Amino acid sequence: MVKGICEFTLRYYNIQVAEALTNLTAINKVIRLGVPIRQQTN
Repeated sequence: MVKGICEFTLRYYNIQVAEALTNLTAINKVIRLGVPIRQQTN
């Protein structure tokens, strides 16, 4: 029983980390796209 709970928690944690990483890469892409545009308007 305990082993099953640990495996579930690890799996859930891995999903959370993967989602956080994909969110970070998406934010980085937006920032990289936004920076040159702002520099051009200035």
